[in-house]
Amino acid sequence: MAALGALPALVLRLLEITGTADPNLGNVGQSLLFGLSIMAAATLLIWASEVAETEISATLALVLLALIAVLPEYAVDLFFAWTAPDNPENASLAIANMTGANRLLVGAAWPMIFLIFWWRTRSTSMTVARPNSLGILFLGGATLYSFSIPIRGNLSLIDTAVMFTIFATYMYLSSRMPPREVERFVGPAAAIGALPRLTRRLTVVAMFAFAAAVIFASAEPFAEGLVDTGKNVGIDEFILVQWLAPLASESPEFLLAGLMAARGRHGAAMTILIASKVNQWTLLIGSLPLAFAISDGSLSSLPFDARQSEEVFLTASQSLFAVAIFVSLSMVRWEAILLAVLFTSQLFFFDTTVRLGYGFFYLLLALLMFVRDIPSLPNLWGAARETVLQTQANPEPSERAPP
Repeated sequence: MAALGALPALVLRLLEITGTADPNLGNVGQSLLFGLSIMAAATLLIWASEVAETEISATLALVLLALIAVLPEYAVDLFFAWTAPDNPENASLAIANMTGANRLLVGAAWPMIFLIFWWRTRSTSMTVARPNSLGILFLGGATLYSFSIPIRGNLSLIDTAVMFTIFATYMYLSSRMPPREVERFVGPAAAIGALPRLTRRLTVVAMFAFAAAVIFASAEPFAEGLVDTGKNVGIDEFILVQWLAPLASESPEFLLAGLMAARGRHGAAMTILIASKVNQWTLLIGSLPLAFAISDGSLSSLPFDARQSEEVFLTASQSLFAVAIFVSLSMVRWEAILLAVLFTSQLFFFDTTVRLGYGFFYLLLALLMFVRDIPSLPNLWGAARETVLQTQANPEPSERAPP
C-alpha cells in the first residue's frame, strides 16, 4: 500500500518528462498528490532503515535513519535553493523552510517524546542514552557557529565547508558504536528482518532506491503547488513554506519517533530526533549555498534579507536552549513544557521586536541552564569520550530467526 501510494508521483513525472501527457491537477491537487507520495516514500525508507540498525553500528543506523526520514525536507529545501538564481524570491523560501523545520523539530517533536514517555511511566525525568552526548556536543558547536550567519546576511560556500566538516566528523565518530544484536521489529520491518541475509539486504537497497526516486521526483511539483496555493488564498508565502511544508515533510520522522517511544524505546526515539537536529542544522544548512552556487554556475553566496536573518537568529537561539537542556543528559517535565509553550506561542507573533525578544529569552534561559548544569559538564564530556573511544564489536550477527 505504501509503494502504491508513492507510485503516482513517478508515473506523472515520467509522463511529463517524456511529453506523453501533462495532467492538470490544479495547485491543491498537485500539492496533495505529491505530498502524499513523499510521505509514502519516507515510510518505506523508515521500515527499511529500522532493519539496518542490526546490520551496522546501532548509533550510526539511527543517525542514518534520521537523515533518511528527513529526505523530503531536504528535497523541498534544495529545490528552493536550486531555483533561487532564476527566481530570487525562492532564496527567502529556502531559509523559511529550513528554519521552520528546525524549530518544529525541537519545539514539537522533542516535547512529544517526553509526553509519550510520561504517559507510559508517569516519571517526570527522562534520561537519554550516553552516546547522545556526542550529538549534543556537535549540535552545540554548530549552533555557536550559526550565530555568525545572520550577522553576515548570507550563506556562503565557507558555511558549506564548516557545516559539512562538522557533520562528517559526527557521522564518523557515530560509526564506532556496535550494532544491535537483537531487535524486535513491528509490521513490514518484521517481514524484512525475517528474510535471509542476502534477500534482506537486496530488499532494503531496492526500497531505498525506489523511495529516493519518488522523493526527488515529487519535490519540485510539491513545492510549486504549495506556494501557488498560498498565493491564491492570500497566505503569506514565507509563512506557508515555513510551517506547512515542514509539517508535511517532517511527519514521517515524527511518526517514527512517536511509534518507537510508544513501544518503550524512548531512548532510540530521542537519538533519532537529536541526530535529525544535528543533520538539519549542519548538512541541510551547508547544502543550501552549495545548491545555489552549482545552479548559478558561480561561487556566489545565497543571499537573504533582514527577515531571514531574524528567523535564523531565533532558530539558533532555540537550538542553544535545546543543547542546554540536554547538558545533564536528561529532560524534566518543566523543560519539555517550556520548549512546547515557547514554540507554540511564537507562532502568533510576527512583529520583529517580539520575535527578537523570543530569541534573547531563549539565550537567557540557555545561559541560566548552563550555569545550573556546570556540575554535569564532566559527565557529558566523559560520556562523549566513551562514545568516541568505543571500538566496534562483531558487526555480523548470525542468521536472524523470524522476529
